[in-house]
Amino acid sequence: YLWGRRSGRFCFFRFFISLSRAFVTMAGIVGEILRLNEDPTVHGIALHLSENACSSKILNAVKPEKDVDGVSDVNLGRLVRGDTYNCSVSPTASAVVELLEKLVKTVDGKKVLLVETCGPLEASLQCLLQRKGAMTMSCQWKTQQLQSKLHQADVVVVGSTKRKEIPVSWIRPGTTIVNCYPDFLSGKISLKFERWIQSQQYREWNLHCLKLQPLSPVPSDIEISRGQSPKAVDVLAKEIGLLADEIEIYGQTKAKVRLSLLERLKDQTNGKYVLVAGITPTPLGEGKSTVTIGLVQALTAHLNVNSFACLRQPSQGPTFGVKGGAAGGGYAQVIPMEEFNLHLTGDIHAITAANNLLAAAVDARILHESTQSDKALYNRLVPIVNGVREFSSIQLARLKRLGINKTDPGTLTADEINTFVRLDIDPSTITWQRVLDTNDRFLRKITIGQANTEKGFFRQAQFDIAVASEIMAILALTTSLADMKERLGKMVVANDKNGQPVTAEDLGVTGALAVLMKDAIKPTLMQTLEGTPVFVHAGPFANIAHGNSSVLADKIALKLVGEEGFVVTEAGFGADIGMEKFFNIKCRASGLVPSVVVLVATVRALKMHGGGPNVTAGAPLKKEYTEENLQLVADGCCNLQKQIQIAQLFGVPVVVALNVFKTDSHAEVDLVCEIAKQSGAFDAVPCNHWSAGGRGAVELAQAVRKAASQENRFKYLYNLELPIIEKIRIIAQKVYGAKDIELSPAAQSQISRYSKQGFGNLPICMAKTHLSLSHQPERKGVPTGFILPISDVRASIGAGFIYPLVGTMSTMPGLPTRPCFYDIDLDPDTEQVKGLF
Repeated sequence: YLWGRRSGRFCFFRFFISLSRAFVTMAGIVGEILRLNEDPTVHGIALHLSENACSSKILNAVKPEKDVDGVSDVNLGRLVRGDTYNCSVSPTASAVVELLEKLVKTVDGKKVLLVETCGPLEASLQCLLQRKGAMTMSCQWKTQQLQSKLHQADVVVVGSTKRKEIPVSWIRPGTTIVNCYPDFLSGKISLKFERWIQSQQYREWNLHCLKLQPLSPVPSDIEISRGQSPKAVDVLAKEIGLLADEIEIYGQTKAKVRLSLLERLKDQTNGKYVLVAGITPTPLGEGKSTVTIGLVQALTAHLNVNSFACLRQPSQGPTFGVKGGAAGGGYAQVIPMEEFNLHLTGDIHAITAANNLLAAAVDARILHESTQSDKALYNRLVPIVNGVREFSSIQLARLKRLGINKTDPGTLTADEINTFVRLDIDPSTITWQRVLDTNDRFLRKITIGQANTEKGFFRQAQFDIAVASEIMAILALTTSLADMKERLGKMVVANDKNGQPVTAEDLGVTGALAVLMKDAIKPTLMQTLEGTPVFVHAGPFANIAHGNSSVLADKIALKLVGEEGFVVTEAGFGADIGMEKFFNIKCRASGLVPSVVVLVATVRALKMHGGGPNVTAGAPLKKEYTEENLQLVADGCCNLQKQIQIAQLFGVPVVVALNVFKTDSHAEVDLVCEIAKQSGAFDAVPCNHWSAGGRGAVELAQAVRKAASQENRFKYLYNLELPIIEKIRIIAQKVYGAKDIELSPAAQSQISRYSKQGFGNLPICMAKTHLSLSHQPERKGVPTGFILPISDVRASIGAGFIYPLVGTMSTMPGLPTRPCFYDIDLDPDTEQVKGLF
């Protein structure tokens, strides 16, 4: 008997092994069990074999986690030790105990006779009943002392049909009798599997947190990371209720989590949903990732509340450029931090491969169409293979979209062939760019196609950074593999010469893109320094994309934490960018409603907004930032107040987390918290998680729990039915504080085109500098009265949004004079990475 999942539904299948089958031998049965152990669609195996066939070799061939009846030595041993969390217990034995507690109220002190309950079932019953305080005896029907044993028993559990010659008078009046022998005709095997399925639903966490011993002064991030011994990822997965076949392990400390988990836990109530955003940051960043990690460490390791952090995977551009890694910092970070920051499980590489395959397909199609006749194109697009010419499924779909209802390639007319083979891409309208996960300013504008083999077809193009790819945005917003494939097919790469959109589906590349992305769609499980779980998935930049981790990671985490748990996710850069996009784009895609916004601020950033000198990455901070200056802090709190107001536009409670640095004075910290609460924040809390780990964020965790219990009046900022221009204006005026917007002729033309093409009802994803509420990075505080210039407007149809470019926004960062890679090195003896921070 197997319990598995077919077509998204859980069910069980009964397999009868015929005597004529080759595997009726012990070796054959064991071989079949081993095969089923490795089948991810089979979640449970129950053996129904004759008593003589149930050898130890067969019973122990079943994987312990798939052992429905708890017959393996591993499961029985754990049961004997009392480790019921980590073992499969016989559903029959559990049902007997549950039934007895209903019938006799308590089995404590009762004498229970087990008759003909042989082998593993008998062992399970004895363990469970004795743990409840019962006294157990065992015998067979043919036992000579059967009559006296029956008279002594308060409860009789029968494991096989009673022999006819046993008189009814042998059983003492008032004795409770439970039959637990198999009865195929009454469908009791089905009940066994129902009980097994129930046991495989939501599991209580049994998390072992890791201890921290913070040092002072605080060592470097990588020293702290290496000073902690992480749990094996399969151990962590089991602790938070994941089944063994729901993870794919990558090394010792990270694993992909399969999406089948969402089906298993579909009836589980979601936990609370918390977003970490921030004020307008300095170029150094203000510690949103660190606050996110500190908060979940506080919730789980110190307040015993289930919590999950959901973070984006960092791009190697900033890692080797200016900002460094994004694993958090100090005693609040994801470990191992070098694995987190470098490659991880290869998702960004998969996105790069998929993106550039599509880019190659666009240029190749233009070349082939420009150099071949309709007939030659048709013969190559629909070739004769083994004497047969057939359309592929994606070509049949294209024919249907064109209104050609034919399936035989030999029946198309010349006009139909022309319509089918000619995409007629207008090269001047190509919006699909190649990508690279490296900061490389010299790829911002390039010329391609200069080799003689390209026959004079050359054009200007550019590279974007990989995390700005629409495929990355799709990965973050998709809700399933089928949804991702559909979104990939909808991606618009250019217009044809009639002004109609050309998609990845038209190019016939959708299936190939989905194949490249089939593993990237699964979130990666890691852990914090204190051993609490983290999902790392997707990594779009917030200034040039929507800047949020994946919907799938959030949805899985919300099921795993349970109704009273918390999922804490982070939006990139300031609340005016990442948070606005989280609410208006991500929440629309997911249907999830946030419970609380945690707004991260620092005294350093507030001083900058109050008129302090420029903050430059790599340069020492001026004395204004290292000495107490209450006036600068007070003046700069205008930015904090504005960001609180932005969050209030969406009706979500705000808790301000002041990320405390050692140079901050008590007076400065108290001033910020006081102003924040006066400005409408539910609470404002100083946080010391960087130096103390989760213990330094307990007050923040308590404030978040209280805020999550408040009435939630979440609402979107704008109606999707509004014209594109009006939606842009609402964001510019209500969020950024602009007086109005100004569209370039190119932007006006694109908006008109997208509206005519039917894309006008999509949300807006503004590409804007993160260093100011305005479009000018040097304007700090809360700029007002400015006109927001929209230089261009592009469409990410697969991701599902329109993105206007504000000012001279670049989609490919450049390297500074002294990049971070100067300090990054590899020790050839220990193979340890050095220099990450």
